[in-house]
Amino acid sequence: MRATGSLHLTWALIVCYIMTGHCVASQKKTSCHVHNGRADCSHLSLSGVPPDLPRNITSLDISHNRLAGIPPASLKPYPDLIWLDVSFNSISGVDAGLCKTLPLLQMLNMAHNELHLLKKEDLNQCSNLIQLNMASNRLKLQGEPFSELQNLKYLDVSSNKLLSAKLGSQLQLPNLVNLSLAFNDFTTLKKDDFFFLNHSSFLQVLVLSSVSLKTLEPGCFKPISGLRSLIVDGSNMGTLVISKLCSELSATSIEYLSLRKMKLVTLTNTTFTGLQKTSLTFLDLSHNGLGKIEEGSFQWLSRLQTLVLADNNIKHLTNVTFQGLRSLKKLQLTRALVKSHTSATPIIDDFSFQPLGALESLILQNTAVRDITEHTFTGLTSLSELDMSWSSYISLKNITDKTFASLAGSPLTKLNLAGTAILQINPGSFSVLRNLTKLLLDNNYIKQTLTGKEFEGLSQVQEIHMANNHQTVNLSTTSFDYVPNLRVLTLGKSLRATALNLDPSPFRSLSQLTVLDLSNNNIANIRENILEGLVNLKVLKLEHNNLARLWKSANLGGPVLFLKEARNLMNLHLDSNGFDEIPVEALRGLSNLTELSLSENLLNSLKPSVFNDLKSLQILRLEKNLITTVRPEVFKTPLSNLSLLVMDKNPFDCTCESILWFVTWLNNTNMTSVPDVRDHYRCNTPLTYFNRSIVDFDPLSCKDMTPFQALYILSSTAVLMLLVTALLVRFHGWRIQFYWTILINRTLGFSDASVEEGRQFNYDAYVIHAEEDTSWVERRLLPLENDKCKFCLQDRDSVPGTMKLESIVDNMRNSRKILFVITERLLKDSWCRRFKAHHALHQVIEASRDSVVLVFLQDVHDYKLSHSLFLRRGMLRPCCILDWPVHRERVPAFHQKLLIALGMTNRLQD
Repeated sequence: MRATGSLHLTWALIVCYIMTGHCVASQKKTSCHVHNGRADCSHLSLSGVPPDLPRNITSLDISHNRLAGIPPASLKPYPDLIWLDVSFNSISGVDAGLCKTLPLLQMLNMAHNELHLLKKEDLNQCSNLIQLNMASNRLKLQGEPFSELQNLKYLDVSSNKLLSAKLGSQLQLPNLVNLSLAFNDFTTLKKDDFFFLNHSSFLQVLVLSSVSLKTLEPGCFKPISGLRSLIVDGSNMGTLVISKLCSELSATSIEYLSLRKMKLVTLTNTTFTGLQKTSLTFLDLSHNGLGKIEEGSFQWLSRLQTLVLADNNIKHLTNVTFQGLRSLKKLQLTRALVKSHTSATPIIDDFSFQPLGALESLILQNTAVRDITEHTFTGLTSLSELDMSWSSYISLKNITDKTFASLAGSPLTKLNLAGTAILQINPGSFSVLRNLTKLLLDNNYIKQTLTGKEFEGLSQVQEIHMANNHQTVNLSTTSFDYVPNLRVLTLGKSLRATALNLDPSPFRSLSQLTVLDLSNNNIANIRENILEGLVNLKVLKLEHNNLARLWKSANLGGPVLFLKEARNLMNLHLDSNGFDEIPVEALRGLSNLTELSLSENLLNSLKPSVFNDLKSLQILRLEKNLITTVRPEVFKTPLSNLSLLVMDKNPFDCTCESILWFVTWLNNTNMTSVPDVRDHYRCNTPLTYFNRSIVDFDPLSCKDMTPFQALYILSSTAVLMLLVTALLVRFHGWRIQFYWTILINRTLGFSDASVEEGRQFNYDAYVIHAEEDTSWVERRLLPLENDKCKFCLQDRDSVPGTMKLESIVDNMRNSRKILFVITERLLKDSWCRRFKAHHALHQVIEASRDSVVLVFLQDVHDYKLSHSLFLRRGMLRPCCILDWPVHRERVPAFHQKLLIALGMTNRLQD
């Protein structure tokens, strides 16, 4: 219908304008946005038109700013403007030169400003205007301001506090299609108010919403007799004025009448009398609080095709309520029959819909009725759609073969019972609906095992929707045997977790099935033959289940390859199943698959040939997994024809081995096929690229890598061996040295001194130590004495009767080595410092013998050692400098090293 189309276009323009304004307002901008010849300068607090925009723009939005006017000179740089929006400013007038400066202007929006006086001269040059919006100002018309707008089709002067619908005295606006006078203050429509539109044969839509009309003079609509759509929503007229309005409309071509929110509580049998001779096809009476419809109220509307009674308070429908509506095709009763705390449950009498023999669509959404009987829908011989969703009918809780018996004579093809609190479906409940092709049972409380007889008689049904069930349904091997032509089956969030662990499969008879939804059921066990017989299956949804075990290589009996029977699959959804591996054979043979979704799993290392058969893949979703590497041996085949790749939020390893091929592929493909690649594809390793976009990875860093592979392997091996050696020496070096020393000394003996050199001395070592360290010497050194090793201790081995100084000198000369036990106490011992150390050093220099051994019980700085004993570590051979170990297990190694030091020759080393 042309009237309906025009109305929809009008509201579409309004909604689009409001939504556009909201979207722009929600974005904080700092400058104009220019794209494809359109400049958006809204919400910038501007006080004038920006002078630096491209000269070739055709659309300029400068709404929601601070403009006090629009001087033509400011728009002179943009002569090609077709669309200009200056709404939501503070403009007080229209400059006469505006349209002269913009000769191509077709759309001008000046709504929500401060326009007051509007003269003919202001719009005299605007003959090309097609749409003019001056809503929400405070207009005062002087003369004939619209007389030159010969091409205008849409005029909006709503919300201007106009005291009359008369916009001119002479004929004008010959091409006007839509006129809005809504939200103004006039209460009377006079006979000549629309005289200025007497030649406007194209006028189709008149909007008088929220205009409180009290008086309508006879013939007030005669000048616009071609009117097809009238909208008077929210106009509190009263029943008598509505009746008068309908009488005046009898002389028009009215087809669409909207009387929403009119507080029309009661319909009488005379309300629509005046519409008897009209061609009215659409009547909207929604949101009126309508409670009573008198007998014969609609008898005058024999041509009516659509009746909207939604959001009312109707309490009783009888067999005469809809009398006379013999052409009605659609009846909208959404929330029209409701139960409140203060009112009883509405009643639908038997045969209430019998007068509606032409009705094709009956909408009873969100209604509450006492009961449905065997004759409730009797007479609906043309009904093809019945929508009872989200309603509260006691008789729907337990559906039997009598529930829809009254529809036996209806060619019903669609039945919507979603959200009706169904608990049980008995065998044969739908058997009378032989023509049904679509059955919706979503969002109910069904709790039973489907044996198949519940769908008996539905041989033509093609869609069954039973998703989001609040209780669980179990299946049997015969659940769908009576619906062989089924093409769509949705069971998401409805089944028991064990419902699919059946043999044979409950779906085996559905050879025509193309869509199967089994998502959100926590299914953990399914058999390999679950899809057996589904040769035409195109879409399979298994997301949000618990199928991870089925594809594990460690699964008892091996991976369950449940997709092997679905060779014609095109869409496969396996998100959120906990998969951490995919068997190589899992996707074999799916050469027709165009969309694969594996998002929000635990996939990491994918086997090289797992996607090799997916040659038709166009959409691949792998976001929110644990994928670090994208290698060609895995992804080359699926990415070859891809139009959309969603792989974000994975911990990518941005190294040459892991990501080079993928980055190269991205650089050579259309980036629009990989949305948010810069923002959501982030590197996790290495540290250099951490949290950076993968597109920042530099492929040049991987150039010429092949010639250096051997060097890389050698250097890596060397570094690893060095690390192992360093760690071994650090933690077990003393053991190595200990066993090496034993090996050498067992082969060569303890001493490298000649036999002759050993015979010149009585002792192997003269021990110099502080008196406080005597106990250590006795416990640690003396036990080492034997036939081959003997120490000289001053207190023990001095000759009785000999002077102490002379005894020390003699004993040092008779000892092949002089052993110092170095501690802080020794350095402070004045006797050792003044005599023993001096004489030992003199002995070394005089005899030219390398005969000093230092044993450090404490860590003594070399400076203190030199200052007190005139010795430095550098003066002695490394093997003659020993440290007492902290760990007890290293004491044997110390003893071994000490015996080696004592056995070394005293000859100076070259």
